Amino acid sequence: MKKERQDAILSLIAREEIPTQELLRERVAAMGFEVTQATLSRDIRELHLVKQRRSGKRACYTAPVIQEGTSGIFQDAVLRTDYAGHMAVIHCRSGMAQAVAVALDSVKREGVVGTIAGDDTVFVLLRTETLAREFALFFGSSAGKGGF
Repeated sequence: MKKERQDAILSLIAREEIPTQELLRERVAAMGFEVTQATLSRDIRELHLVKQRRSGKRACYTAPVIQEGTSGIFQDAVLRTDYAGHMAVIHCRSGMAQAVAVALDSVKREGVVGTIAGDDTVFVLLRTETLAREFALFFGSSAGKGGF
């Protein structure tokens, strides 16, 4: 249940701008997870979520890929993201795909089965098509490129 709830939180903050813990609690509850403020605070801490300004707006929760010390490689190397079936695809600058895959593997995101990198493309196998879509959207927005 904890893993599913935390995956739901990551998915939610990838799709929506969530500026407050109370709004996050309400949105998580709307997804079918009844959580207390204490449980949500623990989830936020365990997921290493921080608030970051998006497009000059209010600070909103963002996920670990932004803070792992790897965001520079993502922002510099990633051109765009897409998905098909259970696979997310990350298009990179020539020669950068393997560095992006290594950085991705170090994050150990739930739902990711594995990565394969070529010269300018990373394939990310996810457990479901929904996870692949959410990953592509989240990863693209995290890298500052938007999803798809």
